[in-house]
Amino acid sequence: MSKVQVQEALKKYTMVIVLVLVIAFFAWQTQGRVLLPQNVNNLISQNAYVFILAAGMLLCILTGGNIDLSVGSVVCFVGAVGGTIMVSWGLPVPVAILGMVITGLVIGAWQGFWIAFVRIPPFIVTLAGMLIFRGGANVILGGRTIAPMPDSYLALFNTWVVDVFGGTNLNILSIVVGIIAVLIFVFMSIRGRIVRAKKGYENSGAIGFWVKLVLISAAILIFMFRLAQFRGIPMVLIWVVVIILVYTYITNKTTVGRHFYAVGGNEKAAALSGINTNKVYFIAYVNMSFLAAIAGMAFTARLNSANPTMGTGFELDTIAACFIGGASAYGGIGTVPGVMVGAILMGVINQGMSIMGVDANWQQVVKGAVLLAAVIFDVVSKKKSA
Repeated sequence: MSKVQVQEALKKYTMVIVLVLVIAFFAWQTQGRVLLPQNVNNLISQNAYVFILAAGMLLCILTGGNIDLSVGSVVCFVGAVGGTIMVSWGLPVPVAILGMVITGLVIGAWQGFWIAFVRIPPFIVTLAGMLIFRGGANVILGGRTIAPMPDSYLALFNTWVVDVFGGTNLNILSIVVGIIAVLIFVFMSIRGRIVRAKKGYENSGAIGFWVKLVLISAAILIFMFRLAQFRGIPMVLIWVVVIILVYTYITNKTTVGRHFYAVGGNEKAAALSGINTNKVYFIAYVNMSFLAAIAGMAFTARLNSANPTMGTGFELDTIAACFIGGASAYGGIGTVPGVMVGAILMGVINQGMSIMGVDANWQQVVKGAVLLAAVIFDVVSKKKSA
């Protein structure tokens, strides 16, 4: 690889390198406890809401650095609606899930209307939404906690996939899924490289390609082996993986996905090229509230309750994960895999500091500093390339 290629690779994978270094640091400081199978499993379960919300927040940020401050309150409001339907009213779980999804879509349409068609700044609309839906959740709950949730509901989000191979000390299904995932990843990567070469598109260097292939494959296998050592695959991981795959496809392979990047790159130019920019904004915020509803379902199941404080601070963790994962503060730049790396980094920092016994206030200081550093890196990089 040439010096230029090495520099480009380092710039492209900066946050991945940082993630590896952070994991190594906490493994050293916690005597390896952060990498214990139970803690790896907890990393997914405890941060599932960030993964889910980050996919939606990315689309908002792509439109021009816009954010949604209401997602934590929407999570709480949706949880309150679901808990009331299932527990207080005693209606079936499918009815509650449908009610939660519809609630999220209605909230998204409400906020999207003011942002897209009336052109009220997203910051103002979602700040108002943060207050409205947090207060609304408290009204629905009456200041009480609703619990417990039905077992059939918990089974959708807060259990583990049954090992059909009957493993005892080791979950065989987890290992098999890991191997299949690696084979699919390798096949798709090689196939994509061949297709790009046939079409005359530029490919990355062969050495870098194979190194990336080996490292990602090893990471997947190690991760799945760790899960196999403690109960196996969490149900919520399936939800997260499906969302990652769907939104990666949307942003990379669909016309709608390209419209988000176009609007964020230059809204006036996008409008002149025939893109309905109002529609793009509307879709972004409807989608954000839809994913907030999914996150609300998952988090309600994890708590096995609906309470007035759930979702507090979720918007901050989600926004931080996006910017740390490479989304530009100016819009038009960012990928789903990138923001997932940011979400994992935030999760590792949270978990590592908790295991070390770091005070919660200092944890906030560290997370704020990491977020600021990521945005500074983005701004400085843009000035250098200008």
